[in-house]
Amino acid sequence: MSLTFAAKLSDLVEDEPLAVTLGDEQIALYLLEGEVHATHNVCTHQYALLSDGYMEDGCIECPLHQAKFDIRTGAALCAPATQPVLVYRVQVEGDDIMVEL
Repeated sequence: MSLTFAAKLSDLVEDEPLAVTLGDEQIALYLLEGEVHATHNVCTHQYALLSDGYMEDGCIECPLHQAKFDIRTGAALCAPATQPVLVYRVQVEGDDIMVEL
């Protein structure tokens, strides 16, 4: 797998998801307690962008039906979502955020 530049670390704000598109992949980036995390940006329940959702306590809430996912693991934490969201490995190099697709 290869690392792809996704954004600048300086573009991220704690507890505010950032949507990026890498090739054909829609990714959501998160700054959580000083660490960068990346998930697929589309809810597994129904098409909605997680980056439009509410981030709190290490979770992202889907703006459409309030499904919640753990940002670190991708685990679906409540209905209506039952499938986890894909998580991506992240590497920070200086101010560059690199994501493994």
